[in-house]
Amino acid sequence: MKIAVIGAGAMGSLFGAMLAEAGNEVWLYDIWTEHVQAINRVGLRIERQGKPRTVRLNATTDPEQIGQAELTIIFVKSTQTHVAAKTARQIAGSDGSVMTLQNGMGNADLIAAAVTPDRILAGTTSHGATMLGAGSIRHAGVGATTIGAWATTDPGRQRAGQFADFFNQAGIETEAVDDVRRVVWNKLLINIGINAITALSGIKNGQMLDLEITRALSRAAVEEAMAVARALDIGIKEDAVDIVFKVAEATAVNRSSMGQDVDNKRQTEIAAINGFIVREAEKLGIKVPVNFALTALIQTLESHYE
Repeated sequence: MKIAVIGAGAMGSLFGAMLAEAGNEVWLYDIWTEHVQAINRVGLRIERQGKPRTVRLNATTDPEQIGQAELTIIFVKSTQTHVAAKTARQIAGSDGSVMTLQNGMGNADLIAAAVTPDRILAGTTSHGATMLGAGSIRHAGVGATTIGAWATTDPGRQRAGQFADFFNQAGIETEAVDDVRRVVWNKLLINIGINAITALSGIKNGQMLDLEITRALSRAAVEEAMAVARALDIGIKEDAVDIVFKVAEATAVNRSSMGQDVDNKRQTEIAAINGFIVREAEKLGIKVPVNFALTALIQTLESHYE
């Protein structure tokens, strides 16, 4: 299968490499010239538990070079989804599928403005990856991937099942579900409980559990988001706070993606995570002071990068 990955950061590069290793024609598209050149020159270097391997695949800074693909996966930051959706429409043509495994909420809706909704797949993944430099990533953790059709139609569900089977055959453990919004919301709750707090405090995920006051802050942010989800009739997991703490423990040595963005003075995805809760809560007349404070602090920090 011909596959295009828009956004060749750590996660995009990782999924592109795993799919290429399964024998597919994979193209990575990114604007980072040095990264693209390194991949084309010597391949993508992947470190996993201290052991490196190199995967050969195509990379480009020009989407026109890709042509049309049967599957286009979007892995850009949520702040870039609007532009990526237009590129995906070009690459997918009239028949190709478009998948988002991005963090945060609102990405699939933005893509649906450019691509026919019943061709859109959304989901989450528990794989973890970190950029080490141009042409080099670390595969930090292995986990399950869950996908589903954004438009809950029979053709959409069939498409999701087919791609779940395809990913499993490629060695990427994947499940297709009917209610993917619930899955995306539950992943959002994890990000709400970890990302902004670690980004602002400069700590790693596991250090969030060291103090009860930090745990209480995380708990409050998640419980506010759960109240919004319930008001929207989203079937979230009622033990979401416990899940957040378990994820923080399981990824204890990791710096959250938002933390890495702040460390490198990059724009974060706060608007699609805690900021999304703030906007939805305002529509519903629900008070979410902790998520408002976290959003305001991250946005203030971003605006004062040197």
